[in-house]
Amino acid sequence: MAEPAAPARRPSRLIRAFATVGGWTMASRILGFARDILIAASLGAGPVAQAFVAAFTLPNLFRRFFAEGAFNAAFVPMFSRRLEAEGSEAARRFAEEALAALTVFLLVFTLAAQAVMPWLVLALASGFAGDERLPLATAMGRVAFPYILFISLAALLSGVLNALGRFAAAAAAPVLLNLILIGALGLAWAGLPAETTLVGAPAAVGDRAGAWLVWGVAAAGVAQVALVWRAAARAGMPLRLRAPRWTPELSRLAAIAFPAALSAGVMQINLVVGRQVASFFDGAVAWLYYADRLYQLPLGVIGVAVGVVLLPELARRLTAGDAAGARDAVSRSAEFSLALALPAAVALIAIPGPIVSVLFGRGAFGEADAAATALAVAIYGAGLPVFMLAKVAQPIFFAREDTRTPFRAALWGMAANAAIAVGLSPVMGFSACALATTLSGALTLWLLRRAAL
Repeated sequence: MAEPAAPARRPSRLIRAFATVGGWTMASRILGFARDILIAASLGAGPVAQAFVAAFTLPNLFRRFFAEGAFNAAFVPMFSRRLEAEGSEAARRFAEEALAALTVFLLVFTLAAQAVMPWLVLALASGFAGDERLPLATAMGRVAFPYILFISLAALLSGVLNALGRFAAAAAAPVLLNLILIGALGLAWAGLPAETTLVGAPAAVGDRAGAWLVWGVAAAGVAQVALVWRAAARAGMPLRLRAPRWTPELSRLAAIAFPAALSAGVMQINLVVGRQVASFFDGAVAWLYYADRLYQLPLGVIGVAVGVVLLPELARRLTAGDAAGARDAVSRSAEFSLALALPAAVALIAIPGPIVSVLFGRGAFGEADAAATALAVAIYGAGLPVFMLAKVAQPIFFAREDTRTPFRAALWGMAANAAIAVGLSPVMGFSACALATTLSGALTLWLLRRAAL
C-alpha cells in the first residue's frame, strides 16, 4: 500500500513549490504595480518615460540570453543531472566553472555595449532618431545596462537553488528590484537633483525620477546577486569565483545553450519589432509597456512559477527513468496554469478600461493614455492562456536537452510576429504590435504541442 501513495505525494510537492514561487512572484508583481503606478504618475507617457522604457528594456532583452532564458535552459538540466548522478561536489564544480565563464563573457559584453549604446537604442527604437528621446535613452541605457551582468549571475545562482529544491530566495530576489526602484522614486521626490545622479547625461535631463530610476536598476542587480549568493551558501552549495578555464562540460553546455540562445534571440526580435513599430506612434512605447505589465502579472505569478519548478523536476524524473511521473508533472502543471489563467484572461478582455484607469489613471497619465493602454491590455489578455501553456511546453524539451525544437517553433513565431506587426500597423496603428504578440504566441504553442506529441 505504500507504493501507490507516492504519486499522490509528488503532485503535492509540485503544488507546494508552485505556491512558494508563485507567492513570492505575486509579492514582486504587486510591488511592481506600485512601482509602475508611481512611474506613470511621475512620467506619464512622455519623452522621459519612453526613454526609460527603452533603457530598461535593453538589459532585460539580453537577460533572456544569459539569465533565465537560454543559459539556464541548458544549465539547470545539466546541473540537476550531475547532482542526481555524481553528487554535490561534482555539481558544485560544474556550477563554478559555468559562473566563471559567464562572468568573463558578460564583463566584456557590458563594456562593449557602453561604447555602442546610441546604436543599441536605435536598434530598439529607430523612431527616437532626431529628437530628444535618443540622448535621453542613451544616457539612461549606459547607467542601467550593467544590470545584465548582475541579473545573469543571479539567475545562475537561482538555477542552482531551484535544482536543490530551494525556491524561496530565488523567487524573492525580484522583490528587491521593485523595492529599490520605489525607493529611488522617493529620493527623486525628496528633491535630490537629477543632474548629479545621471553622470554624463545631456542638460535636457532634468527629470529627477527618470534619473534616479536608472540608478536604481543598477543597484538592484547588485542586491539580487548578494541575496541568492548567500542563499546558495546556506543551502550547502557555496560558490566561489575561480579562474575561467574551458572544459568538456562547458563545451557541452555551450552546444546545448547555443540553439536556446538563438530561440531567445528570435523571441527578442519579436520585442524589438514591436518597439520599432511603436516608436513611430507618439506615446505608444509607454502604452505597450504599461499594458505588458498588466498581463505579465498572472503570467509571471503562474507561468513563470510553473516553468521554474517544472524544469528541474522533469530533468530529475527523466534521469531516474520515470517517464510516467514526468507526464504526470506536465499534466498537473497545465491544469494548474489554466485554472488560474482563464479567469485572469476574461477580466483583462472584459474590463481593461477600468483596470487601467484605477491603476495608472492619475498624474501625468491622462485619459487618452488610459484608453490606448486598455486596448493593448485586451489584446494581450486574449493571448494569456497561450503564453501560459507555452511556459509548460518549453521545459518538456529543455529537460531532454533539446533546444532545437523550441528554436524552430520560435522562428515561425518571429516571422508571423513581424508580418502582422508591420503589415497591420498602417491600418491598426500601435495595437498591431499587441495583436502580433498574441497571434505569434498561438502559432508557437501549436508547433511546440505538435512536436511534443
